[in-house]
Amino acid sequence: MSKVRVAGFGISLDGFGAGPDQSLNNPLGKRGTELFQWFFHTRTFCSMIGKEGGTAGDVDDQFAHRAMDNFGAFVLGRNMFGPVRGPWPDDSWKGWWGTNPPYHAPTFILTHHAREPIVMEGGTTFYFVTGGIEEALHRAKEAAGSKDVKIGGGVSTIRQYLQAGLIDSLHLVSAPVFLGSGESLFHGLDLSALGYSVTSRQPSEHGTHLILEKA
Repeated sequence: MSKVRVAGFGISLDGFGAGPDQSLNNPLGKRGTELFQWFFHTRTFCSMIGKEGGTAGDVDDQFAHRAMDNFGAFVLGRNMFGPVRGPWPDDSWKGWWGTNPPYHAPTFILTHHAREPIVMEGGTTFYFVTGGIEEALHRAKEAAGSKDVKIGGGVSTIRQYLQAGLIDSLHLVSAPVFLGSGESLFHGLDLSALGYSVTSRQPSEHGTHLILEKA
């Protein structure tokens, strides 16, 4: 049975899932890259960006591989797609990832401003959804078929789906850093009351991998 999952999402020890002041030069906000040091050294990441090398088979690489495996569709918040705010000024911005994004599946972008779909190399097509999180998830499930749907972020998007009880499982990576500010993933959320509990915990040199599942 297909599931709705968050996978490979880094958080700081003080609960931030992104740094402040996202910009073209800081897609994850200031210091946001510190949340993904567990990921950048893996062979899975190197392969995603077309490079050779990287560590293979260790805890981080195993989780990195699972974080992109068996997904038939993705849902992203608009900030995950790019730094452009408000109405689209033109069609020039096509995401952070160049001509061949890492999704290779239908990817639904939450936005208040309509835009025509964008067909990219490698099987990724970006669809822009103005009807909210439930419409985006419905379309993603239809596109995914028997595979899972990944809620790819950012923080606001994951929080909305958590509050609605629509996420089946989360793979979070607790990075050994304090950001001090940014976008808080858990502020105002009672995950226990929402039915989530930690079912697995596995440390690595670069962080602690946590699996949370909804009862």
